[in-house]
Amino acid sequence: MAHNETTKPANPKADDAAWKAIVVKFQKPSIASAIWQITNTLVPIAVLWYLMYLSIPISWWLVVPQAILVGGLLIRVFIIFHDCGHGSYFKSRKANDAIGFITGILTFTPYYHWRWEHSIHHNTSGDLDQRGTGDVWTMTVQEYLEASRGKKFAYRLSRNPFILFVLAPLFLFVVWNRIPSKKASARERHSVYAMNLAILAVAAGLSLLVGFKAYLIIQLMIITVASSAGVWMFYVQHQFEDVYWERGENWSYAQAALQGSSFYKLPRILQWFTGNIGYHHIHHLSPRIPNYNLEKCHQADPLFQQVKPITFFSSLKSITFRLWDEKNRKLVGYGALRKLRKQYQQSPSTQ
Repeated sequence: MAHNETTKPANPKADDAAWKAIVVKFQKPSIASAIWQITNTLVPIAVLWYLMYLSIPISWWLVVPQAILVGGLLIRVFIIFHDCGHGSYFKSRKANDAIGFITGILTFTPYYHWRWEHSIHHNTSGDLDQRGTGDVWTMTVQEYLEASRGKKFAYRLSRNPFILFVLAPLFLFVVWNRIPSKKASARERHSVYAMNLAILAVAAGLSLLVGFKAYLIIQLMIITVASSAGVWMFYVQHQFEDVYWERGENWSYAQAALQGSSFYKLPRILQWFTGNIGYHHIHHLSPRIPNYNLEKCHQADPLFQQVKPITFFSSLKSITFRLWDEKNRKLVGYGALRKLRKQYQQSPSTQ
């Protein structure tokens, strides 16, 4: 996500009592909004799968665009899953858990395990001392300069756009999500095993319907589109030039939300497919707000509107950002290292 002179964020300061009083109005789930969103997301997916089934004997040229469209819809499914994990989608915890599990099957993501890891992300986002769980690997300039040659190579490889936005997302959802973390509790580990069995059962059923080879090709196209776009969205939400990062003792929850999470202003059709998650500054301020209320909350108070929007085209510059320059408080690319090396060598480490 990029900023130029006209798009730098305003760094709004948030009084805790003020923003808490505002967001609480939008934390109430709406069963009508939730059911309608589920309907206008899952029904088209079911219809498109049936149309793909009918199209396979005719031509794969008919199947491919439909699979890509299902991939786009799967991003919206993930936002529903995501809200259920926060307990914000429905008022009922059982309803959230049930829909969370079902949408987890579609998105290849174990519900309880993901919920546990994602809560860590929300509690540590923007904290330089708490990196490593539920985030994109980000090194500081100092850490990179002091790293071994092998670690530098691994970091550069992980930050390669093709690796980061194509291969890594596919690996994450297809392989990594099948393996529980060693730090996970019994419930989180069991949720991974249960999800693996559920995914296997659905895959077997669809393979019987359309054939294993056809299922594999279609599912690969769908998951590639959805995972790549989803990881890009997550990346842009927390990787932009003037993003907020602080050491633990100076870290602020509200500032991490308003300055460390972007307002990614997308065209209406992309906002629909991404379930309003572009209002990420609002989401991080209050994860209890369901996605269908995020825009309303953003528009409710000038405090939130001080966060300057980032557009799709300006966000493309985010690909060039690689390291956090702790001295100058911004993300930089590898090209800045030659200049920064002298600066970091001449003054003590900020860590």
